[in-house]
Amino acid sequence: MRLSRLLLPILKETPAEAQIVSHQLMLRAGMVRQSSAGIYSWLPLGHRVLRKIEAIVREEQDRAGCQELLMPTIQPAELWRESGRYDDYGKEMLRIRDRHERDMLYGPTNEELITDIVRSSVKSYRDVPKLLYHIQWKFRDEVRPRFGVMRGREFLMKDSYSFDLDYASARHAYNKMFVCYLRTFARMGLKAIPMQADTGPIGGDLSHEFIILAPTGESQVYCHRDLLDLDIMKEAIDYDRDLQPLVDRWTASYAATDEKHDPARFAGIPADKQVTARGIEVGHIFYFGTKYSRPMGAVVAGANGEPVTLEMGSYGIGVSRLVGAIIEASHDQHGIIWPDSVAPYRVALLNLKRGDTAVDKACDDLYASLQLAGIEVLYDDSEERAGAKFAAADLIGAPIQVMIGPRGVKSGVIELKIRATGKRFDLSPEAAVAYLTA
Repeated sequence: MRLSRLLLPILKETPAEAQIVSHQLMLRAGMVRQSSAGIYSWLPLGHRVLRKIEAIVREEQDRAGCQELLMPTIQPAELWRESGRYDDYGKEMLRIRDRHERDMLYGPTNEELITDIVRSSVKSYRDVPKLLYHIQWKFRDEVRPRFGVMRGREFLMKDSYSFDLDYASARHAYNKMFVCYLRTFARMGLKAIPMQADTGPIGGDLSHEFIILAPTGESQVYCHRDLLDLDIMKEAIDYDRDLQPLVDRWTASYAATDEKHDPARFAGIPADKQVTARGIEVGHIFYFGTKYSRPMGAVVAGANGEPVTLEMGSYGIGVSRLVGAIIEASHDQHGIIWPDSVAPYRVALLNLKRGDTAVDKACDDLYASLQLAGIEVLYDDSEERAGAKFAAADLIGAPIQVMIGPRGVKSGVIELKIRATGKRFDLSPEAAVAYLTA
């Protein structure tokens, strides 16, 4: 993509309303624009990141054996009355009445609707287990939306739901999602630490939230340093085998948010292994048994014909929230530092003297070669001065910057810069293409 054609309204000054780094950088880098309190339009650069995160989430859900469907944003109130949550949920729920005076709501979550789908579709023990998910917009009417996409009112969420015959099977589904989440966040360049959590309005008696460490995190967290050394991507995962030993390994060491913190237990950890930091929740998983299936009649015929109430769990990842969380965990004073897997463009190509025939040709040739190789390139072909182009490239955060100017063209070299480290080196045009396409 040529910068001259891209809708990219970069801001030189930080908007006064932006209180945290991710909100500041997303506004300055032209990723989002607020349409009303806590509700954002995703501009092309931000939308590319959002879709890349969504793709990773989808791939890992599919790998774990989940089946994708798509449920509506608007739900009938009677389903929530069946579960007992319609009156209990509070003012965060946006309640609507349609032209026929039917009570509706903009879904903050989907336990009721998915239970209704399964109870009408699944009749026998032979039809379970089922793991179902969708990626859909949600709405929660936060009283004070803040921190940009980190705590907005409208947000994109992956929510999945498990249906099983008994606790052992339900726990296996829970463990699948536990491991799936570790892989999902690792692929985004994040070290997510599972921490035992309160179940909140979802309910149930087993829950973990996945926390990434970031100086600007919303929660105080405490954990054993050994957790930071675990690498789920080194594990050969078979989702059909018993995953409990792997889950036990990740939950054996102390890890707690301030709500669950036990100072006495934490004090028992060797001082050099104690980690006290701020953290951001990026995912939350719940087992809640028959909390929804019993009042809503999600029952199947068992092996002997007896009725069996299905055991359930739900598992959420804030897809749009992750965009902000990744920035909070990966930035410097100059701007965003995107991990390769979610970067809107892998390469920022900077033409340092637009209008110079030799420089223009070198840039155009490299741009064409990289596009042909399937490399995502943002080509800064603007007439801005070099300093402004360097600043914009750092702000946007492409993992690799390629700079072509008159001096380099004359010497037959191209300068590359690794955004995360600042390392710079020169390569011939042919070697640069080989490096960038390797």
